[in-house]
Amino acid sequence: MIRSVVRGFGSALPKRAMTNREMEQVVDTSDDWIMQRTGIRQRYIAGEGETTASLGEQAARAALTNAGLTADDIDLVIVATSTPDNTFPATAVNIQNRLGMHHGFAFDVQAVCSGFVYAVTTADAYIRGGLAKRALIIGAETFSRILDWTDRTTCVLFGDGAGALILEAGEGTGASTDRGVLTASLRSDGAHKDKLYVDGGPSTTGTVGVLHMAGREVFKHAVGMITDVIQATFDAAGVRADDLDWLVPHQANRRIIDGSAKKLGIAPEKVVVTVDLHGNTSAASIPLALAVAAGDGRIKKGDLVMLEAMGGGFTWGAVLLRW
Repeated sequence: MIRSVVRGFGSALPKRAMTNREMEQVVDTSDDWIMQRTGIRQRYIAGEGETTASLGEQAARAALTNAGLTADDIDLVIVATSTPDNTFPATAVNIQNRLGMHHGFAFDVQAVCSGFVYAVTTADAYIRGGLAKRALIIGAETFSRILDWTDRTTCVLFGDGAGALILEAGEGTGASTDRGVLTASLRSDGAHKDKLYVDGGPSTTGTVGVLHMAGREVFKHAVGMITDVIQATFDAAGVRADDLDWLVPHQANRRIIDGSAKKLGIAPEKVVVTVDLHGNTSAASIPLALAVAAGDGRIKKGDLVMLEAMGGGFTWGAVLLRW
């Protein structure tokens, strides 16, 4: 059977890192308050000329270099983002052009913080279905552009950045020992829309709008939803938490990450945490974390890796893959 196997990875961050101490000069907050509640030490903020597409292009080029490929070798580009450069065309088409790629097809996926998980699952379906041989999946965001910088409960949480993963068709036996994407579980429930949303859009206000979040409500649902979908993914693959080498969660809040791992019985040393470095970068957070952990040698060929995320909507999901 065909498996979608990891070929390369890459990441990109804006030039400016904004620490919690700098954030104290913007809103009524403190380094201690932010660290105790979120685990965030700093976040990166896009400057002039830095956009979702430019960061996504940088991450894509890094992934191509890591894989030893060129844009000519890619036939599918999927970008997960909630902060596109334009209402249309898709940021994926923009990046496709920036890479000098004039073949194949490209489109965006919008599932907020779960976007990268949704995009990996979508790319896997195209590869297994024979419509693509190699897919470039990018999570890229400039959330700093949709924040209310007077709201200390939200503006301290989010940052900008991009990460990329290249999947290619490979042979598998159908067993959990295969390399590549093994299984995935996706969920959504629009009843929770008002708990995390942006108050603008082309069809309603004609404006971009700013982000609003009912933090306690999101936290209340997060651990239960995340652990349920991860367990469903384990069950579908016929593996247990003990078999896992790495959990790479969406980097939203250290307390959510720790709570989910504890509920599932996953040892802390198996959890990749980068929320302290990047803050919440929405759809970019998982590929950024993957780039850190694979780049420093923690994630190695053959490791069993779980990706999970939850985002506005609510959307949530998990992907189990063998690196």
